[in-house]
Amino acid sequence: MKITRLFEQGVFVVTSEVGPIKGAVSRDKTIHPTCAREAMFLQHNVHAVNVTDNQSAVMRLGSLAASVLLKDKGIESVYQLTCRDRNRIALQSDLLTAYSLGIDNVLLLTGDHIQLGDHKEAKPVFDLDSVQLLHMAMGLRNGYDITGHPIENPPDMAYGAVVNPNFDPIELQLIKMRKKVDAGAEFFQTQAVYDEAVFDRFIDKAAVMGRPIQLGVVVLKSPQMGKYMNQNVSGIMVPQSWIDEIGSVDKADRKKKAAEMTGRLVRKLKDRVQGVHIMPLGWTDVVPDILAHAGIEVKRLAFAA
Repeated sequence: MKITRLFEQGVFVVTSEVGPIKGAVSRDKTIHPTCAREAMFLQHNVHAVNVTDNQSAVMRLGSLAASVLLKDKGIESVYQLTCRDRNRIALQSDLLTAYSLGIDNVLLLTGDHIQLGDHKEAKPVFDLDSVQLLHMAMGLRNGYDITGHPIENPPDMAYGAVVNPNFDPIELQLIKMRKKVDAGAEFFQTQAVYDEAVFDRFIDKAAVMGRPIQLGVVVLKSPQMGKYMNQNVSGIMVPQSWIDEIGSVDKADRKKKAAEMTGRLVRKLKDRVQGVHIMPLGWTDVVPDILAHAGIEVKRLAFAA
């Protein structure tokens, strides 16, 4: 099921995400990998589950394999595909494969830089950028590969993209967002937002582009995580007030506090977006509490229609 159908029906779309395991899936079908167990928990609380693509440039099980694994378990997945590790031949082939294996939703993005990950000697590819990737995906949908050759049975999936409200100057990010819209992006998920004022300067200008936007939130687990993100993750700024608040409680209480803080932000901003994308970074058990604090009830009737 394409999640764009939910947006079309006016449903507030809730997604979360899992990272594929660093390892292979067992041949013993009774053994579920961690990412599958997390997704099986999340499926009762969200409409779909993103599957990251070697997130933070850390080598893991392929996002397509994990997306299909979730799909086979009845969990709607959003297959993430980045430009970092593949040239245009591999990217097109993976999109055709994804559709052939039953995937309905794809998030197309650039990918984290190699220097963030665990294979710093690897050569980044970036044959295409994220805008070109969207153009290419739309070409496949219309029946042609990137060189103009016709293809058999064009893939018809929902294509989303990412936008960063934290970018300064925001005008440059809005120009890139417009390019993605023109290239065919059907919905957007934002990078992590922590600051209401930062989101304010972004959302009104972004909303006029006429595409559904999901507010992206990353669960802040500790003050150390906040400081690390500020020092190492480009384009994301965790306010000192967040770092102080998560650090104000003992470690044993941080999940509860993180859910409260994240839910509070989502509650403030939810009326200005068409959905929320919660990135729990392994703390999938806090997602229901975040939604409760945010006052969000996941509606499923329209999704089944």
